[in-house]
Amino acid sequence: MSLSFLPLVINLLVAFGICTGLYWLQSKHISFTKRVFVALGSGVLLGAIFQYYYGNASPIVSSTNAYLDIIGTGYVKLLQMIVIPLILVSIISAILKLKNVSSLGKISALTISTLIITTIIAALIGLFMAKLFHLTTLGLNYSSAEFARGQYLEGTLASAKAITLPSMLLSFIPENPFLDMTGARKTSTIAVVIFAILIGIAATGIAEKRAEVFKSFAHFIEVAQTIVMRLVTLILRLTPFGVFALMTQVVAKSNKDDILNLINFVLASYSAIFIMFGVHLAIVAACGLNPIRYIQKIFPVLAFAFTSRTSAGAIPMSVQIQHQRLGTPEGIANFAASFGSTMGQNGCAGIYPAMLAFMIAPTVGIDPLSFSFIASLIGIIAIGSVGVAGVGGGATFAALIVLSSLDLPVALAGLLISIEPLIDMGRTALNVSGSITAGTLTSRLMGTTDMQVFDRDAAVDIGDSAAY
Repeated sequence: MSLSFLPLVINLLVAFGICTGLYWLQSKHISFTKRVFVALGSGVLLGAIFQYYYGNASPIVSSTNAYLDIIGTGYVKLLQMIVIPLILVSIISAILKLKNVSSLGKISALTISTLIITTIIAALIGLFMAKLFHLTTLGLNYSSAEFARGQYLEGTLASAKAITLPSMLLSFIPENPFLDMTGARKTSTIAVVIFAILIGIAATGIAEKRAEVFKSFAHFIEVAQTIVMRLVTLILRLTPFGVFALMTQVVAKSNKDDILNLINFVLASYSAIFIMFGVHLAIVAACGLNPIRYIQKIFPVLAFAFTSRTSAGAIPMSVQIQHQRLGTPEGIANFAASFGSTMGQNGCAGIYPAMLAFMIAPTVGIDPLSFSFIASLIGIIAIGSVGVAGVGGGATFAALIVLSSLDLPVALAGLLISIEPLIDMGRTALNVSGSITAGTLTSRLMGTTDMQVFDRDAAVDIGDSAAY
C-alpha cells in the first residue's frame, strides 16, 4: 500500500466509523431529529478536519469526497427517484377522497398565492439587507473561474430572455406526461401535478355512473400509494447518513479565502435568510400554531435541504413531515411541496435576484433605491418566480430572468461563483421552509389541520415503519 493511498483509507475508515455510530443511534431508537443533528455536526467537524490537514484543493480530499459522494449524492438520487411516483399517486388519492372537488381550486389558489407573496416579501428583505451591508460589484476583481462563469451566464442569456409569462404557463401543460415523469423539463414537476389532478377529476366524474370501475380504480390507487409511501419510508431512514456525507463534502472543499473575500455578501445573504425564516414563523404563529414546536418538527427536512441544495429532492421528506408531524393532510402537503419546488422559492427566486440586482444596477447608472426600479424589480421577481427549477442552478436561472428583464449585465453575477455553494445551502433551506409554510397556512385556512398530531410532543419518527 503506497503512502499516498494510506490517508484515503484512514479518511474512509473514520467516515465509516461515524456511519456505524449513526446506525447504532438508529438501533437505539434515538429520535430522527437528534440523529440528523448529530450527522450534521459530525459532517461539519470531519470536513473541517480534512480541510485543516490536507487543504480544500488536495487530491486526497477530492478522492475522499468521491467515495462520500456514493452516500451523499446516492441518497439524493434515491429521493429524486420517488418524487414523481409520490406526487402522482398522492395527489390522485387526495382528489378521490375530496368530498367537494371545488375545494381543489381553493387549495391551489391559497398555496400558490402564499408562495408568490412570501417571495415578494423575501425580495424586499433582500433589497433592504443589500442596502444595509452596502453591497456592490464595484471594486470586485475577476479570476479566471469567475470570468468563465460570466461568459457562461452570457451564453445562456438568450434562453432566459425567451421566457415570458404566457410561455411559462404553457410549459406547465403536460403535452407528454410520460416524458414529464422522467423530469426532462424544468417544469416537469408541475406538469405531473396537473396530470394527476386531471386523472383524479376524471375518476371522480365516474363515481356515480360507473361505481364499480371507480371503486376498482380507487383501490388500485390506494395500493399504489401504500407501496410508494413504504418506499419513501425506507429511503428516508438513510437521511442521517446522506446529511453526514453531504456536509462533510461541502466543508472539506470550501475555500475560506474566497469566503472571507466576499464575507459581506455572505453575511448579508444569511441575514436576509434568517429574517425571512422569522417571517415564516410569524405566519405560523398567526395561524395559531406554536412556532417553537413547529421549527422543532420541520428541522430534519431543513437540514437535508441545507446540505443537499435541492428543493425537489426534499419533496418526499417534506410531505411526510407535514403530514405526520404538522397534521397537514397529504393532499395539501403534496400540493405545497410540489408547487414550492418549482415556483415561489423565497431564497432562490426572491432574496438572491433582488440582492444581485441591487449590486449590479449602479454599474449602469441606475439608482437601486428608486421607486421605479424597485417596483419593476418586484414585479419581475413575482412573475419570474413561477417555474424556477428546484434543483442546483435554479437561483442562477431566476437571476438571469430578472437581470435580463431589467437590462442589467448578467456577466457580473459570475463574481459570486466562489461562494455560490455556501449561499445556495441557506437559500434551499429557505425555499423548503417557504413551501411548508404555504402548506401549513393553507391547511389551517381550510380547517383541515389535525391539531392532535401537531400538539403531540413525541413526534412520529420519519422512516418509522409504523405508519406504512
